[in-house]
Amino acid sequence: MAAQPPKPRPPPPVTTSPYPFAAAPDIIRAHQKDAYFQGVLANQLSDLHRRLRGARAAHSWATETRALADALYLCLTTLIGNRTLGEEYCDLVQVEAPSPKPAPSGSALSLTDSKSPEDDGSGGPLLPSLPRRAGYILTSVLIPYLFNRLLPRARTALRKKLHSRLTTIVRQGRDQTRFGQPSTEYRVLRYLLTHLSSLTNAAHLHAVTLAIFYFTGAYYSLSKRIWGLRYVFTRRIDPNAGGRAGYEVLGVLLVIQMVVRGWLHIKQQILGSGAAQQQSEDDDPDFRERGILAPSAMVDVSLDEHALTSNNSLLSPDATAGGGTSGNQRSLAEIGQTTHTPVPKGNRARFDLSLPPADPEKGLVMGWIKGSAQRMCTLCLEGLRDPAATPCGHVFCWRCIGDWVREKPECPLCRREALAQQILPLRAP
Repeated sequence: MAAQPPKPRPPPPVTTSPYPFAAAPDIIRAHQKDAYFQGVLANQLSDLHRRLRGARAAHSWATETRALADALYLCLTTLIGNRTLGEEYCDLVQVEAPSPKPAPSGSALSLTDSKSPEDDGSGGPLLPSLPRRAGYILTSVLIPYLFNRLLPRARTALRKKLHSRLTTIVRQGRDQTRFGQPSTEYRVLRYLLTHLSSLTNAAHLHAVTLAIFYFTGAYYSLSKRIWGLRYVFTRRIDPNAGGRAGYEVLGVLLVIQMVVRGWLHIKQQILGSGAAQQQSEDDDPDFRERGILAPSAMVDVSLDEHALTSNNSLLSPDATAGGGTSGNQRSLAEIGQTTHTPVPKGNRARFDLSLPPADPEKGLVMGWIKGSAQRMCTLCLEGLRDPAATPCGHVFCWRCIGDWVREKPECPLCRREALAQQILPLRAP
């Protein structure tokens, strides 16, 4: 009996798609391109706002302009189903993350519009649906904007409650144990009050998300992870070209940085709990008097000298927008008493260098400021209104420099450190 020829072996199953998921370098490059074009659009909108309403209004609404530019850019690209300019530049397309269901042998990624990944039976990624794209834009633009707007008020309200609780503990004598050591509740409240700004900062969550992205190469932002949006190449990748580069080393360095910072912070709190607690009270000697004798006149500033956001009540537009006091906002009279500067009624500028003198015999307002260029604010490019000087000596409008130092605690001209509580209002002789 003749031997039968061996049966041919079946071809190995195709386990890789001709359009694989994008690597971390390409995703970061696409986001950088998008950030550039979003910045260009924001500048165009800001220039249009400046032409229509003036430089002062454009400066006051700078944050809203950037949020509008980001939302408009994503609505013109992602929302209507098109690719962004950064995605086109890097040959990427945004898809839904694949479902856990394994794909059949030899199947490629399904890049067709469908309601769910199970519709085609492959379990592969699909083009994101309209609700998913809209949700991504909502969580990446609108929610962060609202969070940044409401966070200072939430911190102020929480800080006020912590101050009130500490005042009650001190008044009742429960701030120390019978051995003369600070009580646990007192130490916890002081810790929360001192590190409130850092504890409520979203930078920690962003660092964790970025570290995970460096290791996995997927979900560059938290909003993409929430909605399960990933990137695939629109070109074929040669399997013989070698592996694609990743940023795992950056992930390791970022994790090491977070661990070292956490360890140093814990070490500082454990080893220096007693000395640091006493030093914190020595740095704030009026704490007990403010808490017991004059709780209503308590100035709402952070005990942490690096908590810049919480020390801006003096220059906050919410505090100067009206005369009433709501929540922890101070009235105009209280602000004037704190700064020893009379606050005019109607929120009008007391010293407006852009207006001609009402009485020509008295000369210009603050005539000791010589030269037309020196009488202009370099931020709003208009005449100075209620001039205020930074510690380095540069002069700006009170509202302009207040808005600036809330974003960047530095002088706009020389980049030296300038905290909100260091801005000095100038007076006419």
